[in-house]
Amino acid sequence: MQDQKIRIRLKSFDHRLIDQSALEIVDTAKRTGAQVRGPIPLPTRKEKFTVLISPHVNKDARDQYEIRTHKRVLDIVEPTEKTVDALMKLELAAGVDVQISLS
Repeated sequence: MQDQKIRIRLKSFDHRLIDQSALEIVDTAKRTGAQVRGPIPLPTRKEKFTVLISPHVNKDARDQYEIRTHKRVLDIVEPTEKTVDALMKLELAAGVDVQISLS
């Protein structure tokens, strides 16, 4: 697996979950002898929604809601076979979306 790199992208609505998951991945990769770059925080996507409170009149009465999507990127340089096996067996939090690409 020389000259290969594993890129892991994490997405979550909760920044504490994503940071905890990133630390677990870094610890697992370093324990197996791989070199890790990151976690690198990417820009947070903020989606805002405005909803009318009243069903009929009172256009001024509105609520605003916001969803923040936090993202992190980790690069594992020179992964070993043990690194790949350990990452496959790793249990992460349910609220974290993980995308893995090999290059």
